[in-house]
Amino acid sequence: MEALPELKQVAELINLNKARKQKARAAAEALAAANRVKFGRTKAEKQRDASAGAEAVRRMDGLRRETPPADSSDD
Repeated sequence: MEALPELKQVAELINLNKARKQKARAAAEALAAANRVKFGRTKAEKQRDASAGAEAVRRMDGLRRETPPADSSDD
């Protein structure tokens, strides 16, 4: 008896539409992850930054020098 010929591997069939959608979902998820890192801040962090900004404004107002108004009648 002769040996059976070896079976050749057949490439896996893929649905191109599903592959395209899966690739788009992966790209969107990568963009979302990057945006979470870039823009995502907790409420406490936002409040801390807002209070630090308000404190800086108050400090600058306190350090502002008062300049006398320009008097044009001294000619």
